[in-house]
Amino acid sequence: MRRPFAIALLIAPVLAHAGPMTYMVSHGAAANPITKLGWGLLGLSIFVATFIAFAVLIGIWWKRGDGGYDNRGWPVLSHGRNGLPWLTIGVPISIVLLLLSAIWTFYVLGVAAAAPGHPKITLQVTGHQWWWEVRYSYAGAPQRTFETANEIHIPVGVPVEVHLTSADVIHSFWVPQLAGKTDTIPGQMNHAWLEADKAGVYRGQCTEFCGLQHAHMALYVVAQPQKAFDAWWVHQLQPATASPSGLAGEGETTFNARCAICHSVRGKPGSMGVLGPDLTHLMTRGTIAAGTLRNTPGNLAAWVSDAPAQKPGVDMPAENLTGPQLQALLAYLQTLK
Repeated sequence: MRRPFAIALLIAPVLAHAGPMTYMVSHGAAANPITKLGWGLLGLSIFVATFIAFAVLIGIWWKRGDGGYDNRGWPVLSHGRNGLPWLTIGVPISIVLLLLSAIWTFYVLGVAAAAPGHPKITLQVTGHQWWWEVRYSYAGAPQRTFETANEIHIPVGVPVEVHLTSADVIHSFWVPQLAGKTDTIPGQMNHAWLEADKAGVYRGQCTEFCGLQHAHMALYVVAQPQKAFDAWWVHQLQPATASPSGLAGEGETTFNARCAICHSVRGKPGSMGVLGPDLTHLMTRGTIAAGTLRNTPGNLAAWVSDAPAQKPGVDMPAENLTGPQLQALLAYLQTLK
């Protein structure tokens, strides 16, 4: 078994069971300032809410005067003073707190938007209804690119530049433990960056409502040590293996007839579709259908035979394959390692 595929087999179960997204902790230079800002504003909000509640209780229980008013029209309290001093103290404090919060927020926006230096790795991420297309370019390797879908691999401690756009409607790219949220807009190129300070699998999600399957438009970022990433990179650059024989060979024929109009497999002249995800190394991915299903033989068979039944609204049609055709197609897809 080749090493990159062996690594993929280890990653796949972790991907499938990765925990839910969280913005309460972060593990990247682009996300750390955002997390600190979130905790800071939460603490400030709790302080303000507590102070207001305390002031209201004082106002309820404070012994009041007889209801008289002074010559300026202010109600007179039992000790003969009005509430104007509270206003002269509270308003400036509120203005200062709001101003400091705004300055801190703008500072974090600037830090989160600007990638440090010149990142060696560039990703072109395109949002589709309802999946993510990812095209890689890496300055540290021969200038070759490849495509993958719904799963991003990055080396630990290395900033990665991300160019974002959309093929249809507005989506939003968010991996909260690694970066802030950035919209993907048709006809416009937005920019973000990722950097992980520890190895792990980080879940992302489209966070701009984009249609029926918006909730099932997930992605995973796999942060790996540099050597493991380099091995993954070299493997991804390779085209698919030579045409198989036997049952898998029959499946390739079915694939070319039924699937190749939308999907591509590098190294296969008959598989040059661009509407759906690139499937060259399909079996190295932990999930299919943008995180909707674990990448298991059973789920893969259900998906290719009747995708709308698994994810209503998708463009991929039900294929109505016979039993032998499905078995052959599944055998072929499992060779795409």
